[in-house]
Amino acid sequence: MTAQPGAAAPSPRHSSDQQASEKLTSEQRAAGQRRPIGAYETYSEAERAVDYLSDNGFPVQRVAIIGSDVKLVEQVVGRLNYGGAALRGAGSGAVTGLLIGWLFGTFNWFTPLLAAFTLAVYGLLFGAVIGAIFGLVIHALQRGRRDFASVRVMTPTRYEVVADEAVADDAKNLLAKMKGSV
Repeated sequence: MTAQPGAAAPSPRHSSDQQASEKLTSEQRAAGQRRPIGAYETYSEAERAVDYLSDNGFPVQRVAIIGSDVKLVEQVVGRLNYGGAALRGAGSGAVTGLLIGWLFGTFNWFTPLLAAFTLAVYGLLFGAVIGAIFGLVIHALQRGRRDFASVRVMTPTRYEVVADEAVADDAKNLLAKMKGSV
């Protein structure tokens, strides 16, 4: 992952760090330190604040949105039985088989289109069958310990918009105008 020009990684702040940061000289603060300019409960609010800064010509490459207090939410979407396990396995196997078949088909120099299509279809069918078998076997080996399907999502509980120390006051003043107009 590459960094944007002018962007710096945010430094974590704790209550004891806040006292130490107050003792920093202005030269030390300008050397890559960041300061919070707004706190929001949802990502869309934080995104809206950065969008407002961007719309008003602010150098947004010097701003970051930081999510804090991450929590894991596992939403149960239904009961998983043998038929569901086979179907889920067949779906993932079919996609994998399709991609592998298509990939091998593209290396045929004589009839690449026909070979790619044919091998992709065979890969889809073979992958679906093998995936269904694996889905059934894995579900049977679990012996009812996890007989439900779920989706996991990690979400922060709050968002903080931070800016480089050199431009933090300008950003805070600009955001104050946004809040006043709402």
